[in-house]
Amino acid sequence: MKSVAFHNLGCKVNGYEMDVMLQMLQEKGYQVVPFDAKADIYIINTCTVTNIADRKSRQMLHRAKKMNPDAVVVAVGCYVQAGKEDALRDMSIDLAIGNNRKKNLISILEEYLAGKKDNKMDIVDDKTLQGKTIIDINQTQEFENMQLVHTAEHTRAFIKVQDGCNQFCSYCIIPYARGRIRSRNEAEIIREIGGLAAGGYREVVLTGIHLSSYGMTGGTDFSKSLLLPLIENVSKIEGIERIRLGSLEPRIITSEFARELAENDKVCPHFHLSLQSGSNTVLNRMNRKYSAEEYYEKVCILREAFQNPAITTDVITGFPGETEQEFQETKEFVSKIGFYEMHIFKYSKRKGTPAASMKGQIEEGAKTLRSNELIKLGEQMSRKYREEFLHKEVEVLFEEEKEIDGRKYQIGHTREYIKAAYPTQENLSGQIFAGKLTQFLKSDILLFQPQIH
Repeated sequence: MKSVAFHNLGCKVNGYEMDVMLQMLQEKGYQVVPFDAKADIYIINTCTVTNIADRKSRQMLHRAKKMNPDAVVVAVGCYVQAGKEDALRDMSIDLAIGNNRKKNLISILEEYLAGKKDNKMDIVDDKTLQGKTIIDINQTQEFENMQLVHTAEHTRAFIKVQDGCNQFCSYCIIPYARGRIRSRNEAEIIREIGGLAAGGYREVVLTGIHLSSYGMTGGTDFSKSLLLPLIENVSKIEGIERIRLGSLEPRIITSEFARELAENDKVCPHFHLSLQSGSNTVLNRMNRKYSAEEYYEKVCILREAFQNPAITTDVITGFPGETEQEFQETKEFVSKIGFYEMHIFKYSKRKGTPAASMKGQIEEGAKTLRSNELIKLGEQMSRKYREEFLHKEVEVLFEEEKEIDGRKYQIGHTREYIKAAYPTQENLSGQIFAGKLTQFLKSDILLFQPQIH
C-alpha cells in the first residue's frame, strides 16, 4: 500500500477537486498521510491566479521533493495548465497533470508508476505521458465530471457546478488556465448532493469559476443563466437545509433574480459580489464591464429583497496606474457599501495578461500602505455588521468542536455566515439551533445562547 500526501492551493473549486482526488485514491487503497509526513507520492493541487500563487505552488512542489527525494511528486491543476513549459522543466516535478484531467488521476498515476517499475524510460521521462495529461483547455467544451461522496467537513459541502470563464479581466490568467465556460449536467449535481444529504450533510455551497454563467454557452446575457432553476431543484433535496452561493457576477443581480432567491427559504442571505475597485476608471482598465454605480444598484436590490444580508467582496489595491484619487474613490465606495467582509489583494503582475505590460506599475510599498488601509476599514465594517446581530434571533448550524481559552465550544455559523460559539461538552455537529448571539467571544466569533437545549 503506497502512502500519498495532498496539499491544496487556491479557490473552492480547487478544494472540491482535491477532495474528489483524495477520495479516489482512498477507494483505490492508497494510504493518505499528512503533507509534512514522509510519503511515497505527493500531490500538489496548484494555483496560478497571481505570481505569488505560482511561487507558492513551486515552493510546495520543491518542499515535497526535499522531504522525500525518492517520492513521486505530482503537480496538478492551474499552474501546470498555464505554465506547461515551466512545469515540464522543473526537476522537482515527476508528473504534471493539467485541468480537465484530474478525474483521470488514478489511471495516469498508475501508468506512470508501471513505467517507472518496468524502466520504460520513454514514459518515465515524459511528464505528460505523451500528451495524455495536459490538453488545450481553450478548445474543450467538456465539463470534467467528478463525484464527491464526503469531504473533510462533516456538515457543509462545496459542489463544483461550473468551470471556465469568458470575462478576460485584464489582470487575470484564469480563462487561460481553466478555459471557456462550461457547466455540469444538472442531474449529476442533484445525484451528488442527494448522496451527500443522505450522508448527513445539511448545507451545500454551489461553486464555479464563473458561477453566474451556469447553463450558458456563451455571451454576456445573464438572463440566460440557468442558475436559478438549479438552486430551486437543489432546494427540493431532502436533508439539505441551507444553500450558499459562490462568487456572483454583479450583472446577474436583478429584482426578479433577488426576489426568487428570497422566496426560497433555504437560500442563505450571504452573497459574494466581486468588486475589485470602486473607481470607474480603474474598473475600465480592469475590463470589469460594470460601473461602481451599477454595482451599488445591485447591492441595493439584494438589501431590498433580504433583511440585512451579508455582502462580501474582493478588492485589488495598486492596480497599474491607480492614482491616490482613484484609491480614495475605492475607499469611499466600500465605506458606502458597508461590506461584511472584504478580501484585499495587492495587485500582482501576472505574465501573459494585458495588465502586466500596462504603464504606471505601482511600487510595492504604496500597494502595501493602501492594502493596510482597506484591511483596517474592512475590520471596522465587519465588526459593525456583527454588532447588528447581537441579541437578535438567529439560527446556527454547528460544525465542529474547538477549544478557546481552555474551554470547549461547539462552533457553527448563522445563515449570514457569522461564526458562533456555544460552550458545551455535547457534540452538536450537523444540528441547527435557534437562539441569540449575546456577546463577542473573539473579534470574529460571537457567543451563542440557544433557546431550548
